[in-house]
Amino acid sequence: MKKIKLILAAFLSILATHSCSDKDLELVNPNQLSPDTFFTTENQVQSAVNAAYANLQTFALYGRLLFYMMDNMSHEQSGNGQQEGDKVTYADFSFDSSNGQIRDYWDSCYRGINKANFVIANEELINAISDGELSAVRKRKFIGEARFLRAHYYWLLVNRFGDIPLQIGDGSNPEGKPKSPKQDIVNLIIEDLTYASANLLPKAEEEKGRATKGSAQAFLGKVLLYEKQYTLALNSFKSMSGYDLEDDYYDNFKEETENGIEAVFEVEYDVTLGTGNKWNGGAVGAGGPNHATFRGQDYGVLNWFNVYPSDDLVAEFEAGDNRFQGSFYVPGDTYNNGENTLVEDDFAENGGNVRSVAWKKYQNYYKQTSENEESGINVKVIRYADVLLMMAECENEVGSQATAVGYINTVRERAGLDALATSLSKAEVFDAIVHERKVELAGEQVRFDDMIRWGIVATELADTNFQAGKHELWPIPDGEISSNANMGTEDQNPGY
Repeated sequence: MKKIKLILAAFLSILATHSCSDKDLELVNPNQLSPDTFFTTENQVQSAVNAAYANLQTFALYGRLLFYMMDNMSHEQSGNGQQEGDKVTYADFSFDSSNGQIRDYWDSCYRGINKANFVIANEELINAISDGELSAVRKRKFIGEARFLRAHYYWLLVNRFGDIPLQIGDGSNPEGKPKSPKQDIVNLIIEDLTYASANLLPKAEEEKGRATKGSAQAFLGKVLLYEKQYTLALNSFKSMSGYDLEDDYYDNFKEETENGIEAVFEVEYDVTLGTGNKWNGGAVGAGGPNHATFRGQDYGVLNWFNVYPSDDLVAEFEAGDNRFQGSFYVPGDTYNNGENTLVEDDFAENGGNVRSVAWKKYQNYYKQTSENEESGINVKVIRYADVLLMMAECENEVGSQATAVGYINTVRERAGLDALATSLSKAEVFDAIVHERKVELAGEQVRFDDMIRWGIVATELADTNFQAGKHELWPIPDGEISSNANMGTEDQNPGY
């Protein structure tokens, strides 16, 4: 099976909720399903877990808004004149607490958390299912998927908002949860990912598109790296098995080669499952016809061409780096299976300015002449090249510089570049990691958080409207503060 098929309509009618008030999180609909009687078969457990995946696909997250938000804030790209004003707010850091897209992001994450909590809170019922119906191994792996997904949604929230309400599905504070310290959220993420690492199935044994043992190990290592727990992070990365780099860098961003050997965790899209609800799937994650991402049309040089790679990003690539050809189009490149050639006029925005470079990652032009409003290319959340560079970062802190350089050189070799000397100093290795992550993971929504955790964001974005001490975080949405009895204006993030 190519994708997880989210056949969820009846089940999601009791889960399509949001905000942090338990009055809005009621999971029992007397006309539909009851948790007390629902978890009796493997199909029921799997459908509940599938529901928790659905919010990753939403318009507010990987379907559309997340890649604009992160790529614009990092200034890995610049906007053409036709870019919508609400997307420009991330490039010029003019968003505020009334921003509806930020509210949708918040809602979509909490809806995903609610769905995961529904599974986790019913672990006892799941374990009561006979082993003949559902084996103990699969019971634990389903719980592990729910905990992996809860960790993922909380990770998306805590990095953007800092202190946030902690929902674990215990029914407390029906009037709404107060903010919890960021560290409490991170501790739960680590706890969830530790369980998932121990109980998820290996990639070779799992259906494509589901979280696996390697997914959890990589994600746990990433969280520990952010926490500067380098030895523990490195141990988690080293426990992974069955991964390697694709021979061709560009194979990471095509539909036919997704879920390959380099893929650690991907958000699944499949336009054959239906896309008719793509404009209405902002935060709900209700399954149905919403299995598309807008990345191709939005970034596409022959279509909306709303954004293009920034001069700063393009200049970062070394001569001879084949990742340039895997990331960008330039005039003279062929497309549509080599039958057509891009010319200079193709790179003109609506206002007439002609750009020299356009995005190629996640575009469907390699096999067709035009993009549509929907694309079925999966979004890579973590891939093995990212893991290797994170391992290098850990080694540089607590191991040897030579070993760290070895990991970097594995990535550079695939890029067709000369190896770095193993005699580099710690500072030189760090600079090499900063460079490699910028080019290897360009336009993959990691650089903004990298710059924050490295403490270089104010310097790197010095020529923008970024304000240190404010724009590292987003504002808590007005709608959350007004609807949650345990939050007030005093809980707003600094500067908003």
